[in-house]
Amino acid sequence: MAETIQNLLRTACSRLAATSDTAQLDAEVLLCFCLHKNRSYLRTWPEKQLDVAQCSQFQALIDRRAAGWPIAYLTENREFWSRDFKVSPDVLIPRADSELLIELSLPLLSETRAEKIIDLGAGSGILAITLAAERPQAQVLATDICAKALRVAAENAARLNIRNVDFLQSAWFDMVPAQRFDLVISNPPYIAANDPHLRQGDVRFEPESALISADNGLQDIRLIAEQARHYLKNNGHLLIEHGYNQQTDVQAIFKALNYQDIATHCDLSGRPRVTSGLWTFI
Repeated sequence: MAETIQNLLRTACSRLAATSDTAQLDAEVLLCFCLHKNRSYLRTWPEKQLDVAQCSQFQALIDRRAAGWPIAYLTENREFWSRDFKVSPDVLIPRADSELLIELSLPLLSETRAEKIIDLGAGSGILAITLAAERPQAQVLATDICAKALRVAAENAARLNIRNVDFLQSAWFDMVPAQRFDLVISNPPYIAANDPHLRQGDVRFEPESALISADNGLQDIRLIAEQARHYLKNNGHLLIEHGYNQQTDVQAIFKALNYQDIATHCDLSGRPRVTSGLWTFI
């Protein structure tokens, strides 16, 4: 049955009110996705009647959103560093806090030299592709153990016309040929298996392999920091995103492995989020 934009949004907001704190925004974003229009269109044409197919598609999306499905997975899109990236349930949903990794990385990279960067556990490719776009002279390698995630990342690079990034299926450095990088960057799994946040919000729908790590969330961080020493150039940098309560443990890992200039940096909420270290040959 055909309905007007205004009536569809009113019904959808009522349906989502019990499960979403942003019911109005969710409904508008999903309707814009169905119509391939922006939100101003909804306000300009509230009495416009939509056809049965459009209404059915919208209602199906509202049903999934009411069941908790993240907006990013429903629209297959999320913005990161002012670029639109495709996402799917095979990859983590990009979050603004991860832009801190980009903010910290760019000053470390030359705008003219062909420096080498590796992004471990690249997922949708947001970090690797953003750095490749911001430093077009750089050579960027993005790895992930998940072939489906790498296909999403490669599609994002193609859509954004970024050509100075390559993709390799690898568990961290396992399949990476011997070489040295100026920068090793990673947003690895760092959540403990018993963390209650895994049963809340969008995280419930994200791939566990990209979220959970053994040893209270520290196993993959420790492994990356250990292996990175054999792949970093002299005075190369390692940057790892981690949980807000892991600052002390991650710094201890870096220190035990003889990284220098160790520092932890806070995210938009003022929480410790990224630890960096300098590798020097000793």
